[in-house]
Amino acid sequence: MTFDLLITNATIVNADGAVRASIGIEDGTVTALLAPDAVVPDAVRTIDANGLVAIPGGVDGHCHAEQTTGAYRSLDTYASTTSAALRGGTTTIIDFGIPDGTGQTPIEALERKIHLVSENGARCDVALHGSVITWDDSTSAQLERMAELGVHSVKMYTTNRGSTMSDDDTIVRVLHEMVRLDGLAYIHAEHDGIIHDRTTACADRGAIGIEHLHESRPEISEDASVREILAVAEYTGAPVYFVHQSTPAAVDAVAEARGRGLNAFSEVCPHYLLHDESVYSGLAPEKFACCPPFRSSSDVAGLRARVNRGLVDTLSSDHTSYDLAQKREHSDDVRHMPHGLPGAGTRMPAGYTAMVVEEGLPIEDFVALFSANPARVNGLHRKGAVAVGNDADIVLFDPEERRVVRASDLHQDSDFSPFDGMELAGWPRYVVSGGHVVVDAGEFADPGPVGRYIGQAPFSERPGITRPASVVARHAVSA
Repeated sequence: MTFDLLITNATIVNADGAVRASIGIEDGTVTALLAPDAVVPDAVRTIDANGLVAIPGGVDGHCHAEQTTGAYRSLDTYASTTSAALRGGTTTIIDFGIPDGTGQTPIEALERKIHLVSENGARCDVALHGSVITWDDSTSAQLERMAELGVHSVKMYTTNRGSTMSDDDTIVRVLHEMVRLDGLAYIHAEHDGIIHDRTTACADRGAIGIEHLHESRPEISEDASVREILAVAEYTGAPVYFVHQSTPAAVDAVAEARGRGLNAFSEVCPHYLLHDESVYSGLAPEKFACCPPFRSSSDVAGLRARVNRGLVDTLSSDHTSYDLAQKREHSDDVRHMPHGLPGAGTRMPAGYTAMVVEEGLPIEDFVALFSANPARVNGLHRKGAVAVGNDADIVLFDPEERRVVRASDLHQDSDFSPFDGMELAGWPRYVVSGGHVVVDAGEFADPGPVGRYIGQAPFSERPGITRPASVVARHAVSA
């Protein structure tokens, strides 16, 4: 037997535990896990992983590429977004087909993105979520077509009136359709009425610039919207996934709903674990224009505590490639700024630093958040674990290595990072994606346009989120 790639002396950490083994790879698939004392077979290339940790390649369930929102278009392509993701240890991204506001239908938006994956040279695998803004007589058939294309998740926004916001009737109808079509509803949950009232009040007193973003979108707007959507989910029986939760109360609401038997999931982003609202009084507040905004230091501590308790399912970047010129064009009025931060290339080190280094989270639990759970909840069966038969998506890293973040080193289409100047741990030394060595001793080795569009399994065919043993043990202690 001759492998295409052999990784020897590997300490493999999956969400369910760690083993010592060598990893044999053929045709982009893990085909063997060999005991440490096994005879080392031949391979076209061998990487010695001694001293490194091997984890499954990251799955970023919430990533925006080539996106148009209102007057702004992100500056990236699939080639550049996926290259940045690979450099940061993410080997699969899940993007969104969101109608661009020009009359584009949900299915047109989705089919365009499927086309762009190959047309614009994705470097790693890409799955997609659909999106519905306004229900009409064609929506049901469009959702059926999405399911035929392997898209079994649909995103809706409860805010952003006049652009991406879905009204209550649309949300109820789409959740009914998710039950019928065996899908999952992705929800951006902020209460639009509260936000509109608060931003109007802020504008009336001249406090509507970026330095006041956190005042214009209060915590209660997120908490109220999450509970409202959970009620609709309970009424319809639909599973729901809440993106970028930023408050402890929002996470608690989802956990309570799970306790009542709902299929409900919480996602956090690394930036909400490493920064608080004080960033808006700094020298460059434009670097932190995102929705929801950053919260108080006590909220950050509470969010971290809930991740540690196993109440959060996934860690996503919510990556969007705007630059500072776009951010600063309307930084005097947050109602007209483009919101969103680059993060595909820093999701692993930022999340690892916040939760493993600073909070003591076991690496197994980090793997669950970073890779295993996003793969499971999104129906990507060959992702999320270093296991025989899975895609050969593997990250090797030195847990002790630290690097200072500089946007210029990230090779992304944004000229800033929300982590500029911070020293982070958890940077990949080697990244294998679909059997290709794409980060080689810390250097990017462009594999070319090898990324595939991949479909999701229906929701009923997705394995449940498995809480790692370390989480179960901590629950027992706290009880």
